[in-house]
Amino acid sequence: MKFKVDTHTHTYASGHAYSTLIENAKLAKENGLDMFCTTDHAESMPGAPHYWFFSNQKILPRFLNGVAIIRGVESNILNTEGDIDIPPSVDLNLDWVIASFHEPVFHPANQAAHTEALMNVIKSGRVDALGHLGNPNFDFDFEAVLMCAKLHNVAIEINNTTLKGNSRVGSVDRCYEIARIGKQLGVYFTTGSDAHFCHDVGNLSLVSELMDKVGVDSNKVITHSTNQFLSFLELRGREPIVEYDEIRNA
Repeated sequence: MKFKVDTHTHTYASGHAYSTLIENAKLAKENGLDMFCTTDHAESMPGAPHYWFFSNQKILPRFLNGVAIIRGVESNILNTEGDIDIPPSVDLNLDWVIASFHEPVFHPANQAAHTEALMNVIKSGRVDALGHLGNPNFDFDFEAVLMCAKLHNVAIEINNTTLKGNSRVGSVDRCYEIARIGKQLGVYFTTGSDAHFCHDVGNLSLVSELMDKVGVDSNKVITHSTNQFLSFLELRGREPIVEYDEIRNA
């Protein structure tokens, strides 16, 4: 399966990534993308920027190097109540919000606690996708969470960095199982490189392999085309981005 959008990338602003937004855009173009989301870590992650960094993304151009830029964040799940670490006032200046577990922020607990946290994040209505769910340190009830995500139109990320096997060790088989269950339930999937260096922006080869092996329908993969991605944002209740009218059918 081919993808035209990468929904999970980082710049050096995250504190442990090494490229600028301009460099990411250049490589996105070279790697065949039409669009990518810039999603630096929110402030609870060590080394991450203050929330003003995300609020001020309204100044970013909609295109760099001929590639569309989606203004986003990878927020941290803070507790079982489903709180995330960006103030609600920032939401209006963002197009895309991922919520993820990270060990420095949410200490791994047990399946019940992780499941409760994920379901409450989904029900909050503030997040568009759940990031790198395969991490075995954050086990959860796959069917319960994925069904909740389906009901609330929250996308399930399949993460290329995770599938390399040297990050969040033990995740690969779990990602395949999440994809199989998600396929059966009819969830929306999104695809992220989780690039922390520009050369990886748009590198979704392992995600493509997984999608093909599991047999996921491309109509349920919101990154298969820019039109699908933009339509998903509108399904989520976001206002159409008029600057992207010209690429909707790319």
